[in-house]
Amino acid sequence: MARRSDSTRLSVEMTAFANRLGHDFARPELLIRALTHASAGSVSRPHNQRLEFLGDRVLGLVISDALFAADKQATEGQLAPRFNALVRKETCADVAREVDLGAVLRLGRSEMLSGGRRKETLLGDAMEAVLAAIYLDAGMDAARRVILTLWETRINAVDDSDVRDSKTALQEWAQGQGDPPPRYTETAREGPPHAPVFTIEAQLADGRAASASAGSKRAAEQAAAKALLDEVQPAS
Repeated sequence: MARRSDSTRLSVEMTAFANRLGHDFARPELLIRALTHASAGSVSRPHNQRLEFLGDRVLGLVISDALFAADKQATEGQLAPRFNALVRKETCADVAREVDLGAVLRLGRSEMLSGGRRKETLLGDAMEAVLAAIYLDAGMDAARRVILTLWETRINAVDDSDVRDSKTALQEWAQGQGDPPPRYTETAREGPPHAPVFTIEAQLADGRAASASAGSKRAAEQAAAKALLDEVQPAS
């Protein structure tokens, strides 16, 4: 394994996180930067937005290559939605939760108090930044190895019937019926300010509706859309 820099050392928590990723950083400052949200950044403490930009592209290339190799008969029309399902923010956030990225995410006070360690967007962005940090630390082969390990189950399980997000699928169903897009309404908000739980109702033009609760509005909307889609398109 590469020797870590003497000038920057990882905390015990970040070292454990790097172990969960399966990568030993020769330049630990890259991981620290990847885990620093803009709310905690400063002139002397760079944040992770530039790394997020790069990590998104690294992830995209690795996933594209994996899908292309996995199904040599798939058309572009089949590969594209599979790709979108594997690289979208929700998937990155799910992977981040599996490696407990939120526990080591560096946040400003306001983000910390508002439950930032559980926010889907922050987790997804930080996961992309971490992938960029691995790429800059050790190159594409190292990044590919980590991505394929963390995404392996999802790559193997991605299915053409479940590659679209639920809101998109419900909207396309409504349009197919000649109806306007579904309407999403926040019907309740519970819990403390730093960890709210949102309840969202998704409703079609004909009045059919379904509700769901989650720790973010986006996640609650997706869950409500899925529940309503299951109602209007029951499994055969």
